[in-house]
Amino acid sequence: MKRIVLLLPLAICAFACTNPQQEVAKEPAQKMSTVVFPYTASYTSNFSSDVSDSDLLAVLNSYKAWETGDMQMLRASFGDSISFTGWDGTLYTGPTEGLLDKWAVSRDSLSSVELKIGVWDRNHDIDHNADYVGLWYTEIDTYKNGKIDSAEWHDINAVKDGKIRWYAQYRRPFKKK
Repeated sequence: MKRIVLLLPLAICAFACTNPQQEVAKEPAQKMSTVVFPYTASYTSNFSSDVSDSDLLAVLNSYKAWETGDMQMLRASFGDSISFTGWDGTLYTGPTEGLLDKWAVSRDSLSSVELKIGVWDRNHDIDHNADYVGLWYTEIDTYKNGKIDSAEWHDINAVKDGKIRWYAQYRRPFKKK
């Protein structure tokens, strides 16, 4: 018992006198991967999630505008010109108004749109200094004639200075019962 009483102050002194700066944890050195992938990305595979909240908000606001039928709010989400790749093979590059004129006809045929956003993903392309927001969602369209159509979508939105400049969409219809 006397040994414990004598050793206890020595142990306290030893721990108390330790300089915490000497105990800085060393991060393990980055190891080079030895994995050889069967493909090399032709554009890039060098991404981070460093996309601003304001750019993400601009993209999400564009979807809310489509859902509510607010074409003016939708227009405010885009730059002066846009490149668009539609799920059906449609390609458009030009003034945003030209694309929105086409979309307005489509949106006007619907009495309601419901979007169920499953995922959004921020991707900053480090090699090209470009920002993308990807969305996965379900869209349920109710037409004015009563027909209901729904599908799962994956969209990619390129954003610069808070405006969508490029947009591509991919659609998977639900299986007919």
